[in-house]
Amino acid sequence: MAEQTGTQTAHPTGRTTTGLTWKIELIPLAVEDVDRAKKFYGNRVGWNVDHDRTVHEGLRFVQVTPPGSACSVCFGVGLGMMPLGSSQMIQVVVPSAEAARDHLRERGVDCTDVDEQPWGRFVGFSDPDGNRWVLQELPPRP
Repeated sequence: MAEQTGTQTAHPTGRTTTGLTWKIELIPLAVEDVDRAKKFYGNRVGWNVDHDRTVHEGLRFVQVTPPGSACSVCFGVGLGMMPLGSSQMIQVVVPSAEAARDHLRERGVDCTDVDEQPWGRFVGFSDPDGNRWVLQELPPRP
């Protein structure tokens, strides 16, 4: 977590930058079937469904948020954020790769085994539309 010091920000790496704090708020996903995606993320993966609004015919907005995340994911109809047929690859930090894998498997989500690397431990899964997720357990820091 960055610490604000006047107009400069001190990072854990020792670097100092000036200016703004940047926080990612929302990541759009392209999905073919909004109801299927809502069930996948809400019921199977277990994320909170924050919003499901049909503004008018041809415009529907669904927002889901992983537990503990400040960043949400959105999809819907008529949003124009992502071309239909495109897909994302999103990486998320989790406290335990095993716990994340077990959580997904208990909920019937097909996912990889834990992949051990020097820079972290990883578990991957995809949604029904081909959007890929990589869950990373960070290695211990010195």
